[in-house]
Amino acid sequence: RANTMKIRLVAIDLDGTLLNSAKEITASTATIIRAAREVAGVSVVLATARPPRTVLPFYSLLGLDTPMINYNGALVHEPDTGRIILHRPMEAKLARHVAPIGREMFPDVLVSAEVLDNWYTDRVEDGWQSETSRLSHSYTVAPMGQWLNQPITRLHLLGRRQWLSDIRHEVKAQLPGKISMAWSETSMLQIMNPTAGKRSALRAVAGEMGIQASEVMAIGDNANDAGMLQWAGIGVAMANASPRAREAADYVTDANDADGAAKAIAKLIG
Repeated sequence: RANTMKIRLVAIDLDGTLLNSAKEITASTATIIRAAREVAGVSVVLATARPPRTVLPFYSLLGLDTPMINYNGALVHEPDTGRIILHRPMEAKLARHVAPIGREMFPDVLVSAEVLDNWYTDRVEDGWQSETSRLSHSYTVAPMGQWLNQPITRLHLLGRRQWLSDIRHEVKAQLPGKISMAWSETSMLQIMNPTAGKRSALRAVAGEMGIQASEVMAIGDNANDAGMLQWAGIGVAMANASPRAREAADYVTDANDADGAAKAIAKLIG
């Protein structure tokens, strides 16, 4: 796709894209993003599967004041004001149907949920913790019935890969088209509202800011980034990207361990 318009907004995924393998933003990347914002007047939006609390350190490091896209697009909000722009949770009734399926099949599977930026679980085990839960200093441990009584931004099942594969198959059979599921790390299955996605979230952010799709550049590395890469005027995949992300992109930049996202911004914005 040819893009002759000035880029006004850059949406960037975090893990595997903006962050290197050490889960850091390098100094050179931060400098280029700061120049894009301050010199070129470009708005930068972080679009990630992570919950807000684990994104805020990077948001603050970059000095951002834009909306944030979390949970693969299930939540779009303004960190500074707390205003929610978009929230597409699962219905409580649906979450209450899904969670017991996993527990009945494999009693040791861990079930947890994110509701906006709050994390709930009925059991914590050090051996089965996601990166998000390890970084969560504040959470609620209570019986599932006490927190599966509200719309759920994202439901998590943690356990052995084979357990999750079997659970995924069963949930898909019982609830076709009612939910979307994705692997995160190697031992966590994410379950969400199927209408949530980075594409619709980015479209909502651009609409809030009065920016057209042709004025947006999106950068990502995984299948969950494909929608926003296709929607944006310029879609950029990392050299370490999945086949689906590469297919959706217009360009491929260097890997996340070689400041690929920053190089794409510097090159395409000028």
